[in-house]
Amino acid sequence: MQTNPTIILIGPMCAGKSTIAKMLAERLGIRRYELDSLRQGYYDEIGYDNEVASKIANGEEGMMGLIKYWKPFEAHAVERALSEYKSCVLDFGAGHSVHEDENLFTRVQNALALLDYVILLLPSPNLDESVDILNARFSKLLEREVGKVDPKLLDLNDHFVKHPSNQRLAKMTIYTQDKSPEETCDEILEKIKGG
Repeated sequence: MQTNPTIILIGPMCAGKSTIAKMLAERLGIRRYELDSLRQGYYDEIGYDNEVASKIANGEEGMMGLIKYWKPFEAHAVERALSEYKSCVLDFGAGHSVHEDENLFTRVQNALALLDYVILLLPSPNLDESVDILNARFSKLLEREVGKVDPKLLDLNDHFVKHPSNQRLAKMTIYTQDKSPEETCDEILEKIKGG
């Protein structure tokens, strides 16, 4: 294992990326960064327009339209974060690693190409089962934070699970079903030490 590796966690919403990232960083004694917390500054660098985003989100296209608008900004954020943050754990937002546009996907793929530890977190190798597990978690989160469940957001998470981007980017996949976060963290550390 490298002395201070850079570890990237990717995956859909409610896959446990933030929880595992915090644990890994603590266990390895390195910093942890959350791309969702860093992204706005990077988006602004290439002309993100909050007014346009608000109109899209509140218009007919809604959240799905907003997510499409975010895509070029997400690819830029990945490139910039990876150029700035090394020897750390960096957990991506669910959309940062899923790109329908092949040019945007290639940019993200190139940014990750030299990193050994790009880890996809999923509950199960069965993608339908993963969607069911993750959307049960996501529904509880939405109920708690928003007071209702938007089926379009659940469909979006289905898309994040089944889209090939994450599988194409990942250097390893860790399945978390029936494991505690500690056990998942242990498995990742074993694989990193063995690599």
